[in-house]
Amino acid sequence: MANAKTAVVYFSATGTTRQMAEKAAKAINGDLFEIAPEKAYTSADLDWHDKKSRSSIESNDPKSRPAIKNKIDVKDYETVILAYPIWWGYAPKIVYTFVESQNFEKKNLITLCTSGGSGLGPSGKDIAKAAKGSVYKGGKEFNHGSEADIKKFVDGALK
Repeated sequence: MANAKTAVVYFSATGTTRQMAEKAAKAINGDLFEIAPEKAYTSADLDWHDKKSRSSIESNDPKSRPAIKNKIDVKDYETVILAYPIWWGYAPKIVYTFVESQNFEKKNLITLCTSGGSGLGPSGKDIAKAAKGSVYKGGKEFNHGSEADIKKFVDGALK
């Protein structure tokens, strides 16, 4: 990965994924970007027990694309590492808002997630399909992992 320009782009509603993304950026000397929702998620929005919570409604609507407050442009990056939590077995819809706003043509794509139990599941491959033209290098759950663990995975994925 020497000399490769890498962006670590993350969405985190509670801070857990942010911490993992910060470790990843530090481990691989990448630039860190946050996908910030136009409207922040409250704890009530994230209540997965409530079928009418914002996150439940978004997760159940395949067309949902929550608005992003900030502008992120990955055009100058060779590799994009996308970090996100798993909601109901999938990446949050705001991650798709970001992915669909970018040109991923011939960019390496790696997905990293945090999860309360369901793991990466199909989320990485689903995101890679949405990131048209990307070269999907794999994904992994990193709820607990050191910078060295993350670096080893990313370096291996890019070989």
